Amino acid sequence: MADKPHFLPVIPSGRFLHETLLVRLKKETGLADLTPIHRLDRETAGVVMFSLDMASRGAYQSLFQQRLVDKTYEALAPSAPDLVLPLVYRSRMVEGTPFFRMQEVAGEPNSETRIELIEQRETCSRYRLRPLTGKKHQLRVHLAALGIPIVNDAFYPDIHPCKGDDLSAPLKLLAREIAFVDPLDGRRRHFASQREL
Repeated sequence: MADKPHFLPVIPSGRFLHETLLVRLKKETGLADLTPIHRLDRETAGVVMFSLDMASRGAYQSLFQQRLVDKTYEALAPSAPDLVLPLVYRSRMVEGTPFFRMQEVAGEPNSETRIELIEQRETCSRYRLRPLTGKKHQLRVHLAALGIPIVNDAFYPDIHPCKGDDLSAPLKLLAREIAFVDPLDGRRRHFASQREL
C-alpha cells in the first residue's frame, strides 16, 4: 500500500514517464514486479494498493472487479444545507466531451456513491464518499451534479483554463481508506491514508 500525494500519477503515461508513484516505488524498493492493483486520478491523493507478486496479483485484482473492496474517500465541497444526508446518488455515466471528462446521461444507472456529511467548516463541508462502482471521475461528477463540486476541481462542473500544477490549490479529494478480506489468508485488511485535506 502507498499513500499518494496530489499531482503524482500512479503509472507512466503521456508527459509523465518518470515522475510517477510506480516508478518512484520501484526505485525506492528495488521490486521489479511491483504493480498497482487499482488507480487514482493524478489530482487525487490517498491510498493505492500494489501487488508484489505476479502469482497472486489476479486474486487481488478480482476483489476490485467483484466489488469486494470497501473504498472510502473524503472531499471538501460547498455546504449544502438543503441536501438531506446521508444519501445514495446513482446515475448513468459515459465518456464526455472533451475526451478527458465524463458526463451523465439518461438511462440505467451504472454508477453509485453513498455520501455522508462528516463536518461543516467555515467555508465548506467535509464529506465521506463511498463509491460502490468505480467509474472514471465518478465522485467528482456526482458531487458536481448535486451542486456541491469538490473544491479546486478544474473539470467539474465546468472546465477551467489550465494553470499547470498549482500546488497551492490541489483537488480536495482524498482516498482515505481501503478495506477487504485478503483472498490468500482470509484476514480482514484495512489501510488508511495519513494525509489531510
